[in-house]
Amino acid sequence: MRTIKTLLAILLTVSLVILIPSCAVNPVTGKKQLMFMTEEQEIAMGAQYDPTVISTFGLYEDEELLNFITEKGTEIGKISHRPNLQFHFRVLDSPVVNAFAVPGGYVYFTRGILAQFNNEAELLGVLGHEIGHVTARHSVQQQTRQQLSQFALAAGMIAVPEVAQFAGEATAAMELLFLSFSRANEREADQLGVEYSSKVGYDAHKMADFFEVLNRMQGGEDGSSAGIPIWMSTHPDPGDRTVAVNQKTAEWQAQLPQQTYAVNSNDYLKMIDGIVYGENPRHGFVEDNMFYHPDLAFQFPIPKSWTLINSPLQVQIVPESKDAAMIFELSQEKDADAVAQKTISDLQLKLIDKSNVNLNGLNAVVTLSERVSQNDAGQEQVLKILSYFIKKDAMVYTFHGLCLDENFSQHKPAFESTMKNFARLTNASKLNIQPARIKVISINSASVSLKDAFDYYKVPQDKFEEMALLNNRKLTDELKRGDMIKILDK
Repeated sequence: MRTIKTLLAILLTVSLVILIPSCAVNPVTGKKQLMFMTEEQEIAMGAQYDPTVISTFGLYEDEELLNFITEKGTEIGKISHRPNLQFHFRVLDSPVVNAFAVPGGYVYFTRGILAQFNNEAELLGVLGHEIGHVTARHSVQQQTRQQLSQFALAAGMIAVPEVAQFAGEATAAMELLFLSFSRANEREADQLGVEYSSKVGYDAHKMADFFEVLNRMQGGEDGSSAGIPIWMSTHPDPGDRTVAVNQKTAEWQAQLPQQTYAVNSNDYLKMIDGIVYGENPRHGFVEDNMFYHPDLAFQFPIPKSWTLINSPLQVQIVPESKDAAMIFELSQEKDADAVAQKTISDLQLKLIDKSNVNLNGLNAVVTLSERVSQNDAGQEQVLKILSYFIKKDAMVYTFHGLCLDENFSQHKPAFESTMKNFARLTNASKLNIQPARIKVISINSASVSLKDAFDYYKVPQDKFEEMALLNNRKLTDELKRGDMIKILDK
């Protein structure tokens, strides 16, 4: 794991490399444009980011969905303004409604946005939109602008800068990935999404319908989950988006020879039948100040008023004061002492104390260490780190409790209350918990309202509005025999 100084040096080097300007022709506009990154550098950057994105958020395993997106995305890529660029497609295991692309042709969809779509045409419109960001090199422009003004990124989640080294490099990388596009970029990506999806035979009017759903969702979203912002955070509305998309769609459909454009609602709904909806408790959930992880069968308590942020890469626990943090992660190493020694060495820590303990039947190594550095004012400060390296099954689970030396006695009880109470999860009700999944229902009545259908299938009334939005319908909408709707199966 790299130190902050090493990370800053890497980011600075990358920044200096890309600041070598070159004059290139924009693939979409055909105009000469000052570029701070060659296509080779762009592709290399995407290849470097991809493993970080995957390890940070996790992949959602659905071969049918991934194959469909890859097939259609590759088809769009071949008729796009960069037909020779190889595109790569991923489905991320996140409930957040978003899709994004990184330089070099890497395109990501969350399972959250796939659950929200109601037909293939919506998916193809957004797929074309994201590919448009790549073909117009918006991500390159976006990241170059950021790196011109800021050579380095710190984790920024707490007031102690040194804590960032324990969070690894993913936080900085994700901040770069989720820089907000300009409205001009969004407008151009919308136009390209219409063009590309229309050319492969889909009705781009449905993309405008989906943007309306996103606008309706704005009031209920909290902004992010496990590091991924919602769509509107990274894709700002360029103004009159729905009108502009519908107008551009009409223009392209008038130009192209085919008479019909696919929507394919039922085919798409059948494809997402069973997709996980919302947070997946199998990957960890909090209940009554206890964190449970059913898949890995462990639990530990969380101090009151501390906030837990869970991701596949690590768990971060931060107090309201934000002057400390606990970082929890796991290692495939089988020896706790070896992991402890490697951590001390890699992070260049000064070991103060080390002991072997037994925690609830599990062997563990406990270390107390420190790191001396200088703050922005040039004053010496000491970061104190309490670490527990716990052997469980074939892995080592690690806690780090970090804060400045002057605050250590204040936060040590909270650190220990969590670390000392790490234990195997044996409660069957927690071990067997399952996520909610989309269940697709075919209407058998000649005519019924969406509300009546929800009543019939025993959808909880407090979920009516959420489920109506999930179906892009109103509760008063009439359904006919053969229509398909989404409800939750739990």
